[in-house]
Amino acid sequence: MRKILFRGRFIFIPLAVAAFLTLISFVVMQLWNNLMPVIFHLGVITFWQALGLFILCKILFGFGKGGHRGGFGGGAPWMRHRMEEHFKHMTPEQKEKFKQKWSERCGGFGGPRGRRFADWDSFTAAEETPKPTE
Repeated sequence: MRKILFRGRFIFIPLAVAAFLTLISFVVMQLWNNLMPVIFHLGVITFWQALGLFILCKILFGFGKGGHRGGFGGGAPWMRHRMEEHFKHMTPEQKEKFKQKWSERCGGFGGPRGRRFADWDSFTAAEETPKPTE
């Protein structure tokens, strides 16, 4: 019985992927052909062009790993720990040099994007405070 289920996976999974890609490609094609020519005066696309467009968008914009997760700059969760370690071992001169370079490249610590880096000195403060245990 178990061998039958195991063999069934090799048949079911490729069929499910093909069905999903077919459905998504059809939806992309219908949306494009009903919206884009009217709004932007573009041409209509075929099923295969819709499939290629879907795959291109997935490559360029990601494969849906979830929404904004917070952390340092909204990136991967491990990034905050890595940055904490990096800043913890910096000398005050290196910290000042980093602030200056950050200001030159990214417009400083102010503004909507810079506010999340305004408390970067708290990395050392966070290390000194004891973490609560469960």
